[in-house]
Amino acid sequence: MDPYILIDITYGVDFKKIDKMAMEIGIDTCSNKRIESAIKYALNISGNNGHTCVLKENLIKFIEELLRIDKKYIEDSIINLKAKKQIVLEKREEIDWIYLYQEYKAEENIAEKLLTLLKSKNVKKIDNIKEKLEKQEKQYNIQLSEKQKEAIELVNNNNVCVITGGPGTGKTTIIKNIIDIYKTKKLKVILCAPTGRAAKRMKEATNEDAKTIHRLLEIGKIEEDRNSMVEYEVAPIDADIIIIDEMSMVDTYIMNYLVKAIYRGTKLILVGDENQLPSVGPGTVLKDIIDSKKIPTICLNKIFRQAAKSQIILNAHNVNNGKGFVKKEDLGSDIKEDFFYINESNQEKILKHVLTLTKNKLKMSDSEKFYDNIQVLTPTKKGLVGTKEMNKKLQEVLNPPSENKKEKKYGDVIFREGDKIMQIKNNYDIFWEKRQENYESGTGIFNGEMGIIKNIDEESKQVKILFDDDKIVWYTYSDLEQIEHSYSITIHKSQGSEFDAAIIVIPKAYQMLLTRNLLYTGLTRAKKMLIVIGGEETINFMIENVKIKHRNTGLDFKLQNNLLNNF
Repeated sequence: MDPYILIDITYGVDFKKIDKMAMEIGIDTCSNKRIESAIKYALNISGNNGHTCVLKENLIKFIEELLRIDKKYIEDSIINLKAKKQIVLEKREEIDWIYLYQEYKAEENIAEKLLTLLKSKNVKKIDNIKEKLEKQEKQYNIQLSEKQKEAIELVNNNNVCVITGGPGTGKTTIIKNIIDIYKTKKLKVILCAPTGRAAKRMKEATNEDAKTIHRLLEIGKIEEDRNSMVEYEVAPIDADIIIIDEMSMVDTYIMNYLVKAIYRGTKLILVGDENQLPSVGPGTVLKDIIDSKKIPTICLNKIFRQAAKSQIILNAHNVNNGKGFVKKEDLGSDIKEDFFYINESNQEKILKHVLTLTKNKLKMSDSEKFYDNIQVLTPTKKGLVGTKEMNKKLQEVLNPPSENKKEKKYGDVIFREGDKIMQIKNNYDIFWEKRQENYESGTGIFNGEMGIIKNIDEESKQVKILFDDDKIVWYTYSDLEQIEHSYSITIHKSQGSEFDAAIIVIPKAYQMLLTRNLLYTGLTRAKKMLIVIGGEETINFMIENVKIKHRNTGLDFKLQNNLLNNF
């Protein structure tokens, strides 16, 4: 019997429990299997924290403390795992980094594929691009900035490029013009984004179909296979130009499968905001690509005149630049009143404000104007103004019990018809359908997708959920562990989404949570109205706290040192 085999075949197991079981049945404390399993366990923990690799020195120290064994046995096991191609050692500036084999290969493949695409013949280049842009400006009565024109020319002159910038800097206008130019040449443009909500936003902004990357690639359980040597096959993408939005959310695994599916000669345009929070999965793909300086990149840093009339956008840029919220007396008369700050640090009072605002549907200066799409955001799940407690209180206020609404108690949670919910884990197999003019169906609902409970059927023991991108899904009662209420969600979970109105609460919390890029990400989620509630001292701390949790990755190194750089 070998309990350690569970490390290889089961995701997320508790190594300490398995190790205790192994010790009880007499497995040697210095056995190779024990040490090798501990190494893979440590690398998996590292991956869960966003890293793709760890310092060899730190890994050895961790295993020494975990297993209480001599360093020499760990060194031997590292050599064995390397020989079996289960881990890889990479030397950078005389420092050794250790990867799980598939994470190293993923980074290596991304670097190689991006450089191969970049260096391939630019067969989709359009001649006289400046004339085409002038024609479009007249046709649509728009005036592109020099930076926007430069971005479009960058796309035209390169097979791979990055367009990065904050809100109101013109990324959407660039995308729309790229689509129009290439479609006039009968070229096929594919739009995609990491999440359903981000894809829906892309579709609304461009009036073109946009898919999630998962759906585009039709891929399976990739992020749950860190110990697996299986390489999933992906079908090539039939496209001349591929535009990916919200690139900061794309992790190493997804990017690896995406680049595998792209033909040489296809143009790949990566669009995103490098100051947003990094991906949930391991890696900092967008940041590494930009930092490598190997992929042509343009940074949009000018706020357009129309966008500059929004206090939401002005404050987002202020925070990103290390400044406080703008003061009303410093603003012109034509500035929109779409941002409100309530200086309050008492959590009970913060909660009271949230409940009052949401119950009254944010009835502000215009009593006829209601915002149906109100989202409460918070940095944390815990505490009085964490998601768990706020969801209970918000459900009581926004969707109270009614004899006209069926409900189902699951554990200590009550799900009720009309509730806002969020999927909290990837389900690759669940069936969905869209009953519109063009009927669609498929499988897969992913972590972060949001919807409304439309019906609870006690007879079939199923719950009908309508997701934001119009997918209809029937959940069995046993599937309810996969959803939670989403009246309030964490700022991390909100990334890639946009809401008509957002209320951001900023309580005192762990300092590692209170960072500038977390606040910036929250501010950029609101479209029409934003209310921030929190103590001035805490918010100032966040603005000054640029100590983003560093992730150990090597994609930038591989892009800089790939053999293709010599050609």
